[in-house]
Amino acid sequence: MTIAQKIEDRINLIADGTVFSIDDLGLPNDWWENIRVKLSRMVGKGIVQKLSKGKFYKPQKSAFGLLKPSLREIVKDIIYDKDGKTTGYLTGYSIWNDMGLTTQVASIIMIASNKRRNPTKRGMYSIRFVFQPAAVTKDNIPFLQILDTIKFIKDIPDTNVAQSVLTLKSLIGNLQKDDVKKLLRLSAKYPPRVKALLGAILDNLGYEDITSDLNDTLNPGTKYKFGLGSTHVLLNKEKWNIE
Repeated sequence: MTIAQKIEDRINLIADGTVFSIDDLGLPNDWWENIRVKLSRMVGKGIVQKLSKGKFYKPQKSAFGLLKPSLREIVKDIIYDKDGKTTGYLTGYSIWNDMGLTTQVASIIMIASNKRRNPTKRGMYSIRFVFQPAAVTKDNIPFLQILDTIKFIKDIPDTNVAQSVLTLKSLIGNLQKDDVKKLLRLSAKYPPRVKALLGAILDNLGYEDITSDLNDTLNPGTKYKFGLGSTHVLLNKEKWNIE
C-alpha cells in the first residue's frame, strides 16, 4: 500500500463534521509533505474542506447540501485542552440563538475563558474572547452563559432589553432552587449591574428570601441603566435601581 493510500485511509476514518489538523492524523512526521499534497488533492475533489490555515474537515451531507461543522467543533481546540479538560466555553451570539433570545445567526464566535487572548479568525468566523474571572468548569458553564447574557444584554441583536428580560425570566424560572443559588454565587464575579438585574429577575420569580445579601452588595446611590423605561417586565426595578 502506498503512503498516499495510507493517508487517504486514515482521513476516511475521520467522522463527517470533525475538524482535524495534520497532527491529529497521527502519521509519521516525515510524511508531512505527502500529507499536505494529499489533503490539497482531496480538497480539490471536495472530499475534504479547508476551514482555515492547518484546519480541515469532512463535510456532512444532508438533503440541503454540505453542512459545516458545529461551532463547538470548530473551536474545540480552544475550549478544551489536550486532555479534554474544559478551558473555555461558547458565549454570546451562538448562545443567544440557542436560548431563543435572537434568531440572528452571526459570523462572530464569542469564547469566554480564564485566559486573555487576542481575537482571531477561523474560516468565515471571527473569534472574540471574553475574560471570565469565575472558575470555568463543565457544571458551571450553563450558569455562566446566563450571567454573560445579562452582562451583554444590550448587545443582543434583533430584540430589545425588555423582551430579553422576559426570556431570561422564563429560563431562570425553570431552574431548581439549588441551581438558582449556584447562579447567585457565581454572580459574585460579575459587575454590579449584572447583580442588580439578576436580583430583580429573581425577586420577580419569588426568590426574595435569597436575594437580600446580593442587594446589600450594591451601592444604593448607583443607577443601572438598561433602557427599560416604563415597561413592566420587572415590577420591582426601583428596588434594584434599574432604569
